[in-house]
Amino acid sequence: MGLIVLKFGGTSVGNVEKIRNVADRIIEEKNRGNDCIVVVSAMGKSTDELVSLAKEISPNPNKREMDMLLTTGEQITIALLAMALSEQGYPAVSLTGWQAGIKTESVHGNARIIDIDTARLESELGKGSIVIVAGFQGLTKEGAISTLGRGGSDTTAVALAAALRADKCDIYTDVTGVFTTDPRYITDARKLLSVSFDEMLELAHLGASVLHPRAVEFAKNYKIPLEVRSSSEREAGTVIEEEVNMEQNLVVRGIAFENEITRLTVLGLSNSLSALSVIFSELAKNHINVDIIIQSTVADQSTNLSFSIKNEDLIETLKVLENCKQRLNYHQIESEQGLAKVSIVGSGMISNPGVAAKMFEVLSTGNIPIKMVSTSEIKVSTVIEEEKMLQAVQMLHKSFNLSGIPVES
Repeated sequence: MGLIVLKFGGTSVGNVEKIRNVADRIIEEKNRGNDCIVVVSAMGKSTDELVSLAKEISPNPNKREMDMLLTTGEQITIALLAMALSEQGYPAVSLTGWQAGIKTESVHGNARIIDIDTARLESELGKGSIVIVAGFQGLTKEGAISTLGRGGSDTTAVALAAALRADKCDIYTDVTGVFTTDPRYITDARKLLSVSFDEMLELAHLGASVLHPRAVEFAKNYKIPLEVRSSSEREAGTVIEEEVNMEQNLVVRGIAFENEITRLTVLGLSNSLSALSVIFSELAKNHINVDIIIQSTVADQSTNLSFSIKNEDLIETLKVLENCKQRLNYHQIESEQGLAKVSIVGSGMISNPGVAAKMFEVLSTGNIPIKMVSTSEIKVSTVIEEEKMLQAVQMLHKSFNLSGIPVES
């Protein structure tokens, strides 16, 4: 007998029929002799619908109350799934994030898990129950409900697996595994048999929606065996592990992309040593994620600073910079929207020079201007015009021979 954590996303529990299908998958694991902790998201698009309701009330809803609102979606799912299991004769209990002992930092909308009290979970498992936990949520030290950010149910599942020393964590979704790029947009994308933690972490940070970045971090740090699988198809998924064999000697193993990117440029910034520290410290305090950063010194020895953010963070970022204007003594701020980020990822890039050059050549051939660039040992990211995003992904996917990988089964 082992302990398995299973996570099912919103599309997997989108209606009653799908919830019954999920119940069948859980029963299969239970009948193999495993104890089961199950983490679920809100049904289908219900979170989006709740966000829309809030926007009808206020264009900038209070973050604490948003957390109170959005966590109701998962509570509906856990109760229905527990009912479906009980109906088939399998004892099940549904628990909210706080009932499951998940404690988070005091941040609303994008909190991090700081501790998990497993006493209740272990007690319910000891009774032979299948434990259904609401993903995406926890409780602050002040006793307020918090959420982990979009995709946070993945983090809930892997964090529970780590806290309970589970034998495995399976992430069930609407695709059969991790693909070379998003198969919903690139039809010749192919499933990978395995991906390293580092590669998956880069892909997740860069826009691949199949796994939440924090979930990959937990799995890597606590060495949790992780597999991304289909909730409807009975086939092997993609294993996320420490080291992987290079499939067909692939240098690039995946392409990630995301739209709704904004480039902000701070012009005439004071050339003091503390200017950059002030800007990025203040942005961090306000939980604004900054990605690609470019700095240049101009003729008058002042500094121009450009960085990319998500469109949704633009208003908050401008407020932060305005509050710092006297300390920074900059001239003005320019913003450019309608941008996207396209990235290539692969651990083989470490020992193969010229990968970035090939990427730039491909984009040049497609008449796709590059506005910003960022690199690491295993990735190259470019910011381009949003309208050319999918064209760029398709060209890169073909040029790096990712279409030729046979579908795993």
